[in-house]
Amino acid sequence: MKKLLSVKYSDAAFNFSMLVIRIFFGVLLLSKHGYGKMVKFEELHTRFYNFLGMGSTFSLVLAIFAEVICAAFIILGLFTRLAAIPLIIAMLVVIFGANGAKPMSESELAILFLGAFITLLFCGPGKVSVDGMINK
Repeated sequence: MKKLLSVKYSDAAFNFSMLVIRIFFGVLLLSKHGYGKMVKFEELHTRFYNFLGMGSTFSLVLAIFAEVICAAFIILGLFTRLAAIPLIIAMLVVIFGANGAKPMSESELAILFLGAFITLLFCGPGKVSVDGMINK
């Protein structure tokens, strides 16, 4: 109990926290958003948000790449900082592009994801990750 209430820095607590963030946000994004977009590709590809005039289909492919491939890398802790960049961009597009004129309450989840992925970009995956094992 004493360690739980401690305000001292702990490598173990940091590494465990990064593991929890990676698994929680990675699995949630992959299973609830990326997988859903893959399954409904035929239905979505004509009416998906057209990011920077790239076309709905290409924008959807980029979103699926970010939400499936990059999310899987985040979960594994493989190329974590690189994988976080497309996810940060995707969340910014959701917040300011796709949900641009809608109230903030509709962007809450994207803002939470954005915060988690920015944290991973700056802090890295922690030692309990493929990156951590490679860099031993």
